[in-house]
Amino acid sequence: MTSDIPYSQQKALSIAEAALSKKASDVLVLDVQNLTSIADYFILASGESERQVKAIANYIAQEIATKYHTTPLIEGAGTSMWILLDYEDIVVHIFKTDIRQYYALEKMWSDAPRVPIPELTHEEQPSHPYQTIKKTPSPTARYGS
Repeated sequence: MTSDIPYSQQKALSIAEAALSKKASDVLVLDVQNLTSIADYFILASGESERQVKAIANYIAQEIATKYHTTPLIEGAGTSMWILLDYEDIVVHIFKTDIRQYYALEKMWSDAPRVPIPELTHEEQPSHPYQTIKKTPSPTARYGS
C-alpha cells in the first residue's frame, strides 16, 4: 500500500483483501466518515456457511493483529450468522449470505462512497449503488495451472 493512502483506508483495504483471500464473496468497503461518527469505514463480506463466516472473521483478526498490532472487539461469534469486528475506525460485518440479503446494510448506507479494492480489476468494480461483487475462483484455480 502506498503512503499517500490514509492509514484507516490502508487498514480497511487490508481487511478486504484478507476477507477475499478466505473466499469471502460480495466484499464491499464503504467510506462512512462523513456520514457517521461510529467509524471511518464499514466493510461488508459474505460467507456461504457459518463455518466460512467464522473462518473469514478469524483470519481477518489474525492478519490485522500481525500487520497493524490491533485486535477487534468481536460480536456474534457464538452463532456465526453475522460476526462484527470493531476496530474503532473500521467496523467489519461478515454475514452468512442469506442474512446479509435480509438486512441489506449496503442499501441503508447507499450514500457512502465505495472504496475500490485494488485486487479487483476495473471490470469487477460495482457500477450500481446496490450492486456488490461476487468473487469467484477461476476454473484453473482449482486444478492449478
